[in-house]
Amino acid sequence: MSDKTLNTTKTYLITGAAGFIGSFLSKKLLEQGCQVIGIDNLNDYYDINLKQARFDLLKSYKNFTFIKGDIAEKSQLTDVFAKYKPNFVVNLAAQAGVRYSIENPDVYIQSNIIGFYNILEACRHHPVEHLVYASSSSVYGANKKVPFEETDFVDNPVSLYASTKKSNELMAHTYSHLYNIPATGLRFFTVYGPMGRPDMAYFGFADKYFAGEPIKIFNNGDFDNDLYRDFTYIDDIVTGIERLLTNPPSKSEGAPHRVFNIGNNNPEKLMDFIHALEKALSNATGRKVEFEKIYEPIKPGDVPATYASTDLLYEAVGFKPETSIEEGLQKFADWYVDYYNVK
Repeated sequence: MSDKTLNTTKTYLITGAAGFIGSFLSKKLLEQGCQVIGIDNLNDYYDINLKQARFDLLKSYKNFTFIKGDIAEKSQLTDVFAKYKPNFVVNLAAQAGVRYSIENPDVYIQSNIIGFYNILEACRHHPVEHLVYASSSSVYGANKKVPFEETDFVDNPVSLYASTKKSNELMAHTYSHLYNIPATGLRFFTVYGPMGRPDMAYFGFADKYFAGEPIKIFNNGDFDNDLYRDFTYIDDIVTGIERLLTNPPSKSEGAPHRVFNIGNNNPEKLMDFIHALEKALSNATGRKVEFEKIYEPIKPGDVPATYASTDLLYEAVGFKPETSIEEGLQKFADWYVDYYNVK
């Protein structure tokens, strides 16, 4: 375990810097005086105003440089590496979402496969001290054994999104092996919090409630066999990335490549999470909030449970996520009510 702190003389390249995780991580590094180069294509997969609001928080820092660009554009990305010579790269630019991948497969191949290949090529030709990249808990597919451990078999993805993330892990391992690129993949488990992604269920539930519409719950109304999710608060994710950045893998175990789960290690029933959100919104608005609920069958590509073992992460950097859903959802609800000025 290392207690190394971030080196503020180094340059940190964050792709997807206007995204949820990317913006929070960039802000944390900027606050510590690090030089941050942010890349984002500012696409309209969800509300561009929210991306702009995150970006506005970052651009006030003198040590922040923003580049509007797409990692799928190889020449532009190569130019960025040549000009800024980043020491550390965190690749968070990706087309997210399981259900969207069923409707729009092309964008997943462009961003998650071609884009990531371009990142690896750039790190090959402009060596970096550490590449950290986003994988996903979705790689575990329909695995029945819980908690999910990094050594589990992950060759049965149930969505194209999951396939692209599994591909990223294989590609990174290969490049680490061939070109000695220290790389760490992070399997994120249902990240939530203020300024989060509107396509995530908890955010959509709030939107539906304030629009006077019912919410859809994809568990067949089966409370005995409810869906379980390992909800992970954004600050815990950022702390985990920050700790891992200064802990690149070595060649001692073959290729300098590792994969870690970052999850709450405390799965919640989906219905308990919904009740906690109702309570948090009630506190934030000063009135009782109760969702009108419609129960539907589980969607293709969804899995019954996501539950992370975080033992490896703790062994490596002495950290495990610990924010409760009550605390995290209250912060989200307070932000939501203020940001959207709902009464």
